[in-house]
Amino acid sequence: MSQAPIVITMGDPSGVGAEVTVKALASLSGPERARYAVIGDRDVLERAIAASGVNLPFDGPDAPRLIEVCVKGLPDRFGELSPACGEAAFRYIEKAVQMTLAGDAAGIVTAPINKEALNAAGHHYDGHTGMLAHLTGSQSSWMLLASETLNVIHVSTHVALRDAITRATPERVAETIRTGHRHLQRMGINAPRIAVAGINPHCGENGLFGREDDDQVAPAVAATRAEGIDVVGPIPADTVYFRAHRGDFDLVVAQYHDQGHIPIKLIAFDTAVNVSLGLPIDRASVDHGTAFDIAGTGKANHANMLCALDYAGKLAAGR
Repeated sequence: MSQAPIVITMGDPSGVGAEVTVKALASLSGPERARYAVIGDRDVLERAIAASGVNLPFDGPDAPRLIEVCVKGLPDRFGELSPACGEAAFRYIEKAVQMTLAGDAAGIVTAPINKEALNAAGHHYDGHTGMLAHLTGSQSSWMLLASETLNVIHVSTHVALRDAITRATPERVAETIRTGHRHLQRMGINAPRIAVAGINPHCGENGLFGREDDDQVAPAVAATRAEGIDVVGPIPADTVYFRAHRGDFDLVVAQYHDQGHIPIKLIAFDTAVNVSLGLPIDRASVDHGTAFDIAGTGKANHANMLCALDYAGKLAAGR
């Protein structure tokens, strides 16, 4: 694996990002911690260490490297919605992208950001994936949620449901299938078995409940099957996730945000990893929010961060 570190962005300084980061790093051995660098604010991290009761030095041979990005006006307590925090979250990610594109980082693990704070700071993105696409100059990007028994890639994510249906063009659905196929091959599955969820109830019942599955989804499945990809669909969404969870498929293509997020969060809320695909860099993330209501209390669960670190390590090893 590259000697460049995997960088962790601290996320919104008012949220649980600092806490889950320091807890996760403190739980690792010294040599393991030395593989990482944290981009964030030292004062916030030290407050998170104190709130968590962990021992995590940022100096010494086995300490994670701290890359400070200073932003004025950060609140001195957790749980406060602030444009300054939105600005800080953006600048941490911007720095991580710059390092990774330059080869100074092996990949990025992101702690959660708050979209309201981000937009209040003037950075109008729908979340990490769109921001990373913009910062890397990528025309398209995809969100994949990964867990031990279910992997889901989304045709669209943070858009209104009516827009999601129109975005599910045959071309976009087909490229989503191809992107997921390539990713799972990279992760060691030579011939991924892919199922594509339908848009409408019962995939439209031959037009009774809409034509989108016949006109938009089915052509994409046929085109990618002709390319040699093991893909089937559309399959009604109310059964496809059960079948994938029991082992019939390696990946499900979800047509919109909630269709993919609900099953993953039901079965793997604390362990699912959010992965950005279609970018020239690798990025994995926790699959939870900033949790302002418990930030600074020491209650945040860092299991999801450990899973994200592990996934990022696998990505870095295979790059």
